[in-house]
Amino acid sequence: MSQWGVKIDIPDPSSDFSVVVTEKRPTQKLNWLTDSPVWVEQWPLSKEKLKALEELVEEQLAKGHIVETNSPWNSLVFVIKKPGKDKWRLLHDLRQINNVIEDMGSLQPGMPSPTMLPENWKLAVIDIKDCFFQIPLHPDDAPRFAFSVPTINRAAPRRRYHWRVLPQGMKNSPVICQWYVASLLSPVRAAADKAIIYHYMDDVLVCAPSDDDLSHALDLTINSLIAAGFELQDKKVQRMPPWRYLGLEISKRTIVPQKLEIKTKISTLADLHQLCGSLNWVRPGWVFPPKT
Repeated sequence: MSQWGVKIDIPDPSSDFSVVVTEKRPTQKLNWLTDSPVWVEQWPLSKEKLKALEELVEEQLAKGHIVETNSPWNSLVFVIKKPGKDKWRLLHDLRQINNVIEDMGSLQPGMPSPTMLPENWKLAVIDIKDCFFQIPLHPDDAPRFAFSVPTINRAAPRRRYHWRVLPQGMKNSPVICQWYVASLLSPVRAAADKAIIYHYMDDVLVCAPSDDDLSHALDLTINSLIAAGFELQDKKVQRMPPWRYLGLEISKRTIVPQKLEIKTKISTLADLHQLCGSLNWVRPGWVFPPKT
């Protein structure tokens, strides 16, 4: 684990812990309001966007995130350019599918505050890459998250796929993600009982009273996530200040909001996504009056 900046002289985890973190996790099954297939016809796409869609689909297919399907369900897909980059993002419009899924509610209505951490404790932050795409859909639900890839000038039959992992835009994906990652961290909390572990979506904060305790807890956390198939990057494991966590910048003495730029002129869908992301970080500081 040296590539993660974790000390390698820590005793190996107990066999009981290893069994717990590597056992197969059950997948959450969705409750549906109807079994009648929902079909939303695919929009026509420009040649440039269709080429980008084909490349993105091939990428997801190679990673095992999607499979070919003959599902009677269908929702439209489109692509948008990532802000400031010459890269495209695949978007799956699941609004009509969400309408026939029973809402699971929220497991964690708010974000944990690092201001509650003990003073002078050691700290590390892990950012899990593509968290949704590491969590499987229930096999009974997967065919309902299908989409079609048209061909230029209808030169050939369109290809059809469905997701095998949690799709972005499915309303219960955040809840299932919270539950799934929490189930992985539960044995870590028991094995590293001196540490405090905060988890919110794809961000995990590990705090402990000493460097040795932190290294032990961090090692167990990383082992647990990797054993479950999650992809972690060395640059996404923060061990030195300032730590960036849930829109905050944490130093040894202070916790302040990260510099945030909110664009008020919204002209594209990408601008709207950026605005929603920015508002999500400032929500904990808002005070809402009670509903009347």
